[in-house]
Amino acid sequence: MLQKDHLLDWRNTLKNVTLGLEIQHKLTDNSYVQINDLMNTYGLITFQNSYPSELSGGMRQRAALIRTLLLEPDILLLDEPFSALDYQTRLEVADDIWGIIRKEKKTAILITHDISEAISMADRVVVLSSRPGTVKKIFDINLSISDRTPFAARSAPEFKDYFNLIWKELNHNERET
Repeated sequence: MLQKDHLLDWRNTLKNVTLGLEIQHKLTDNSYVQINDLMNTYGLITFQNSYPSELSGGMRQRAALIRTLLLEPDILLLDEPFSALDYQTRLEVADDIWGIIRKEKKTAILITHDISEAISMADRVVVLSSRPGTVKKIFDINLSISDRTPFAARSAPEFKDYFNLIWKELNHNERET
């Protein structure tokens, strides 16, 4: 899942989410049971005939994620998936995507330049060096809130401590280069 959702403007939501299966020649009549289930679960079933221009940014990202999930990947790569969204939508969509990943029991790698986003969504934050990228430090994220979502995680007492540690590590990396 990339920064831009890459939905095709001339295809409706249903046709956009089935694209990967079509390309891999895996789209069957049985596929539509899973497609309808995912679209219903993630609030897109009533928008299956809508075109991308008729969808909100969050709906577009959910459609892109459903398209990815239908291919049944072992690991999801989320490359700055929220960067094209305004801040409020970004927070809402982060909660949506995080919930989907948890519900579907998928492992995801989130690439982001946003420290708060990394802490709020991750179990582990890996800080990389400048090019060529090497692992500089790994932070295991343990927050003391019971009903964790990315939005709720930002209120955890430990959140600011993780933020400051990661900020210092990033600034330390810049001085070394």
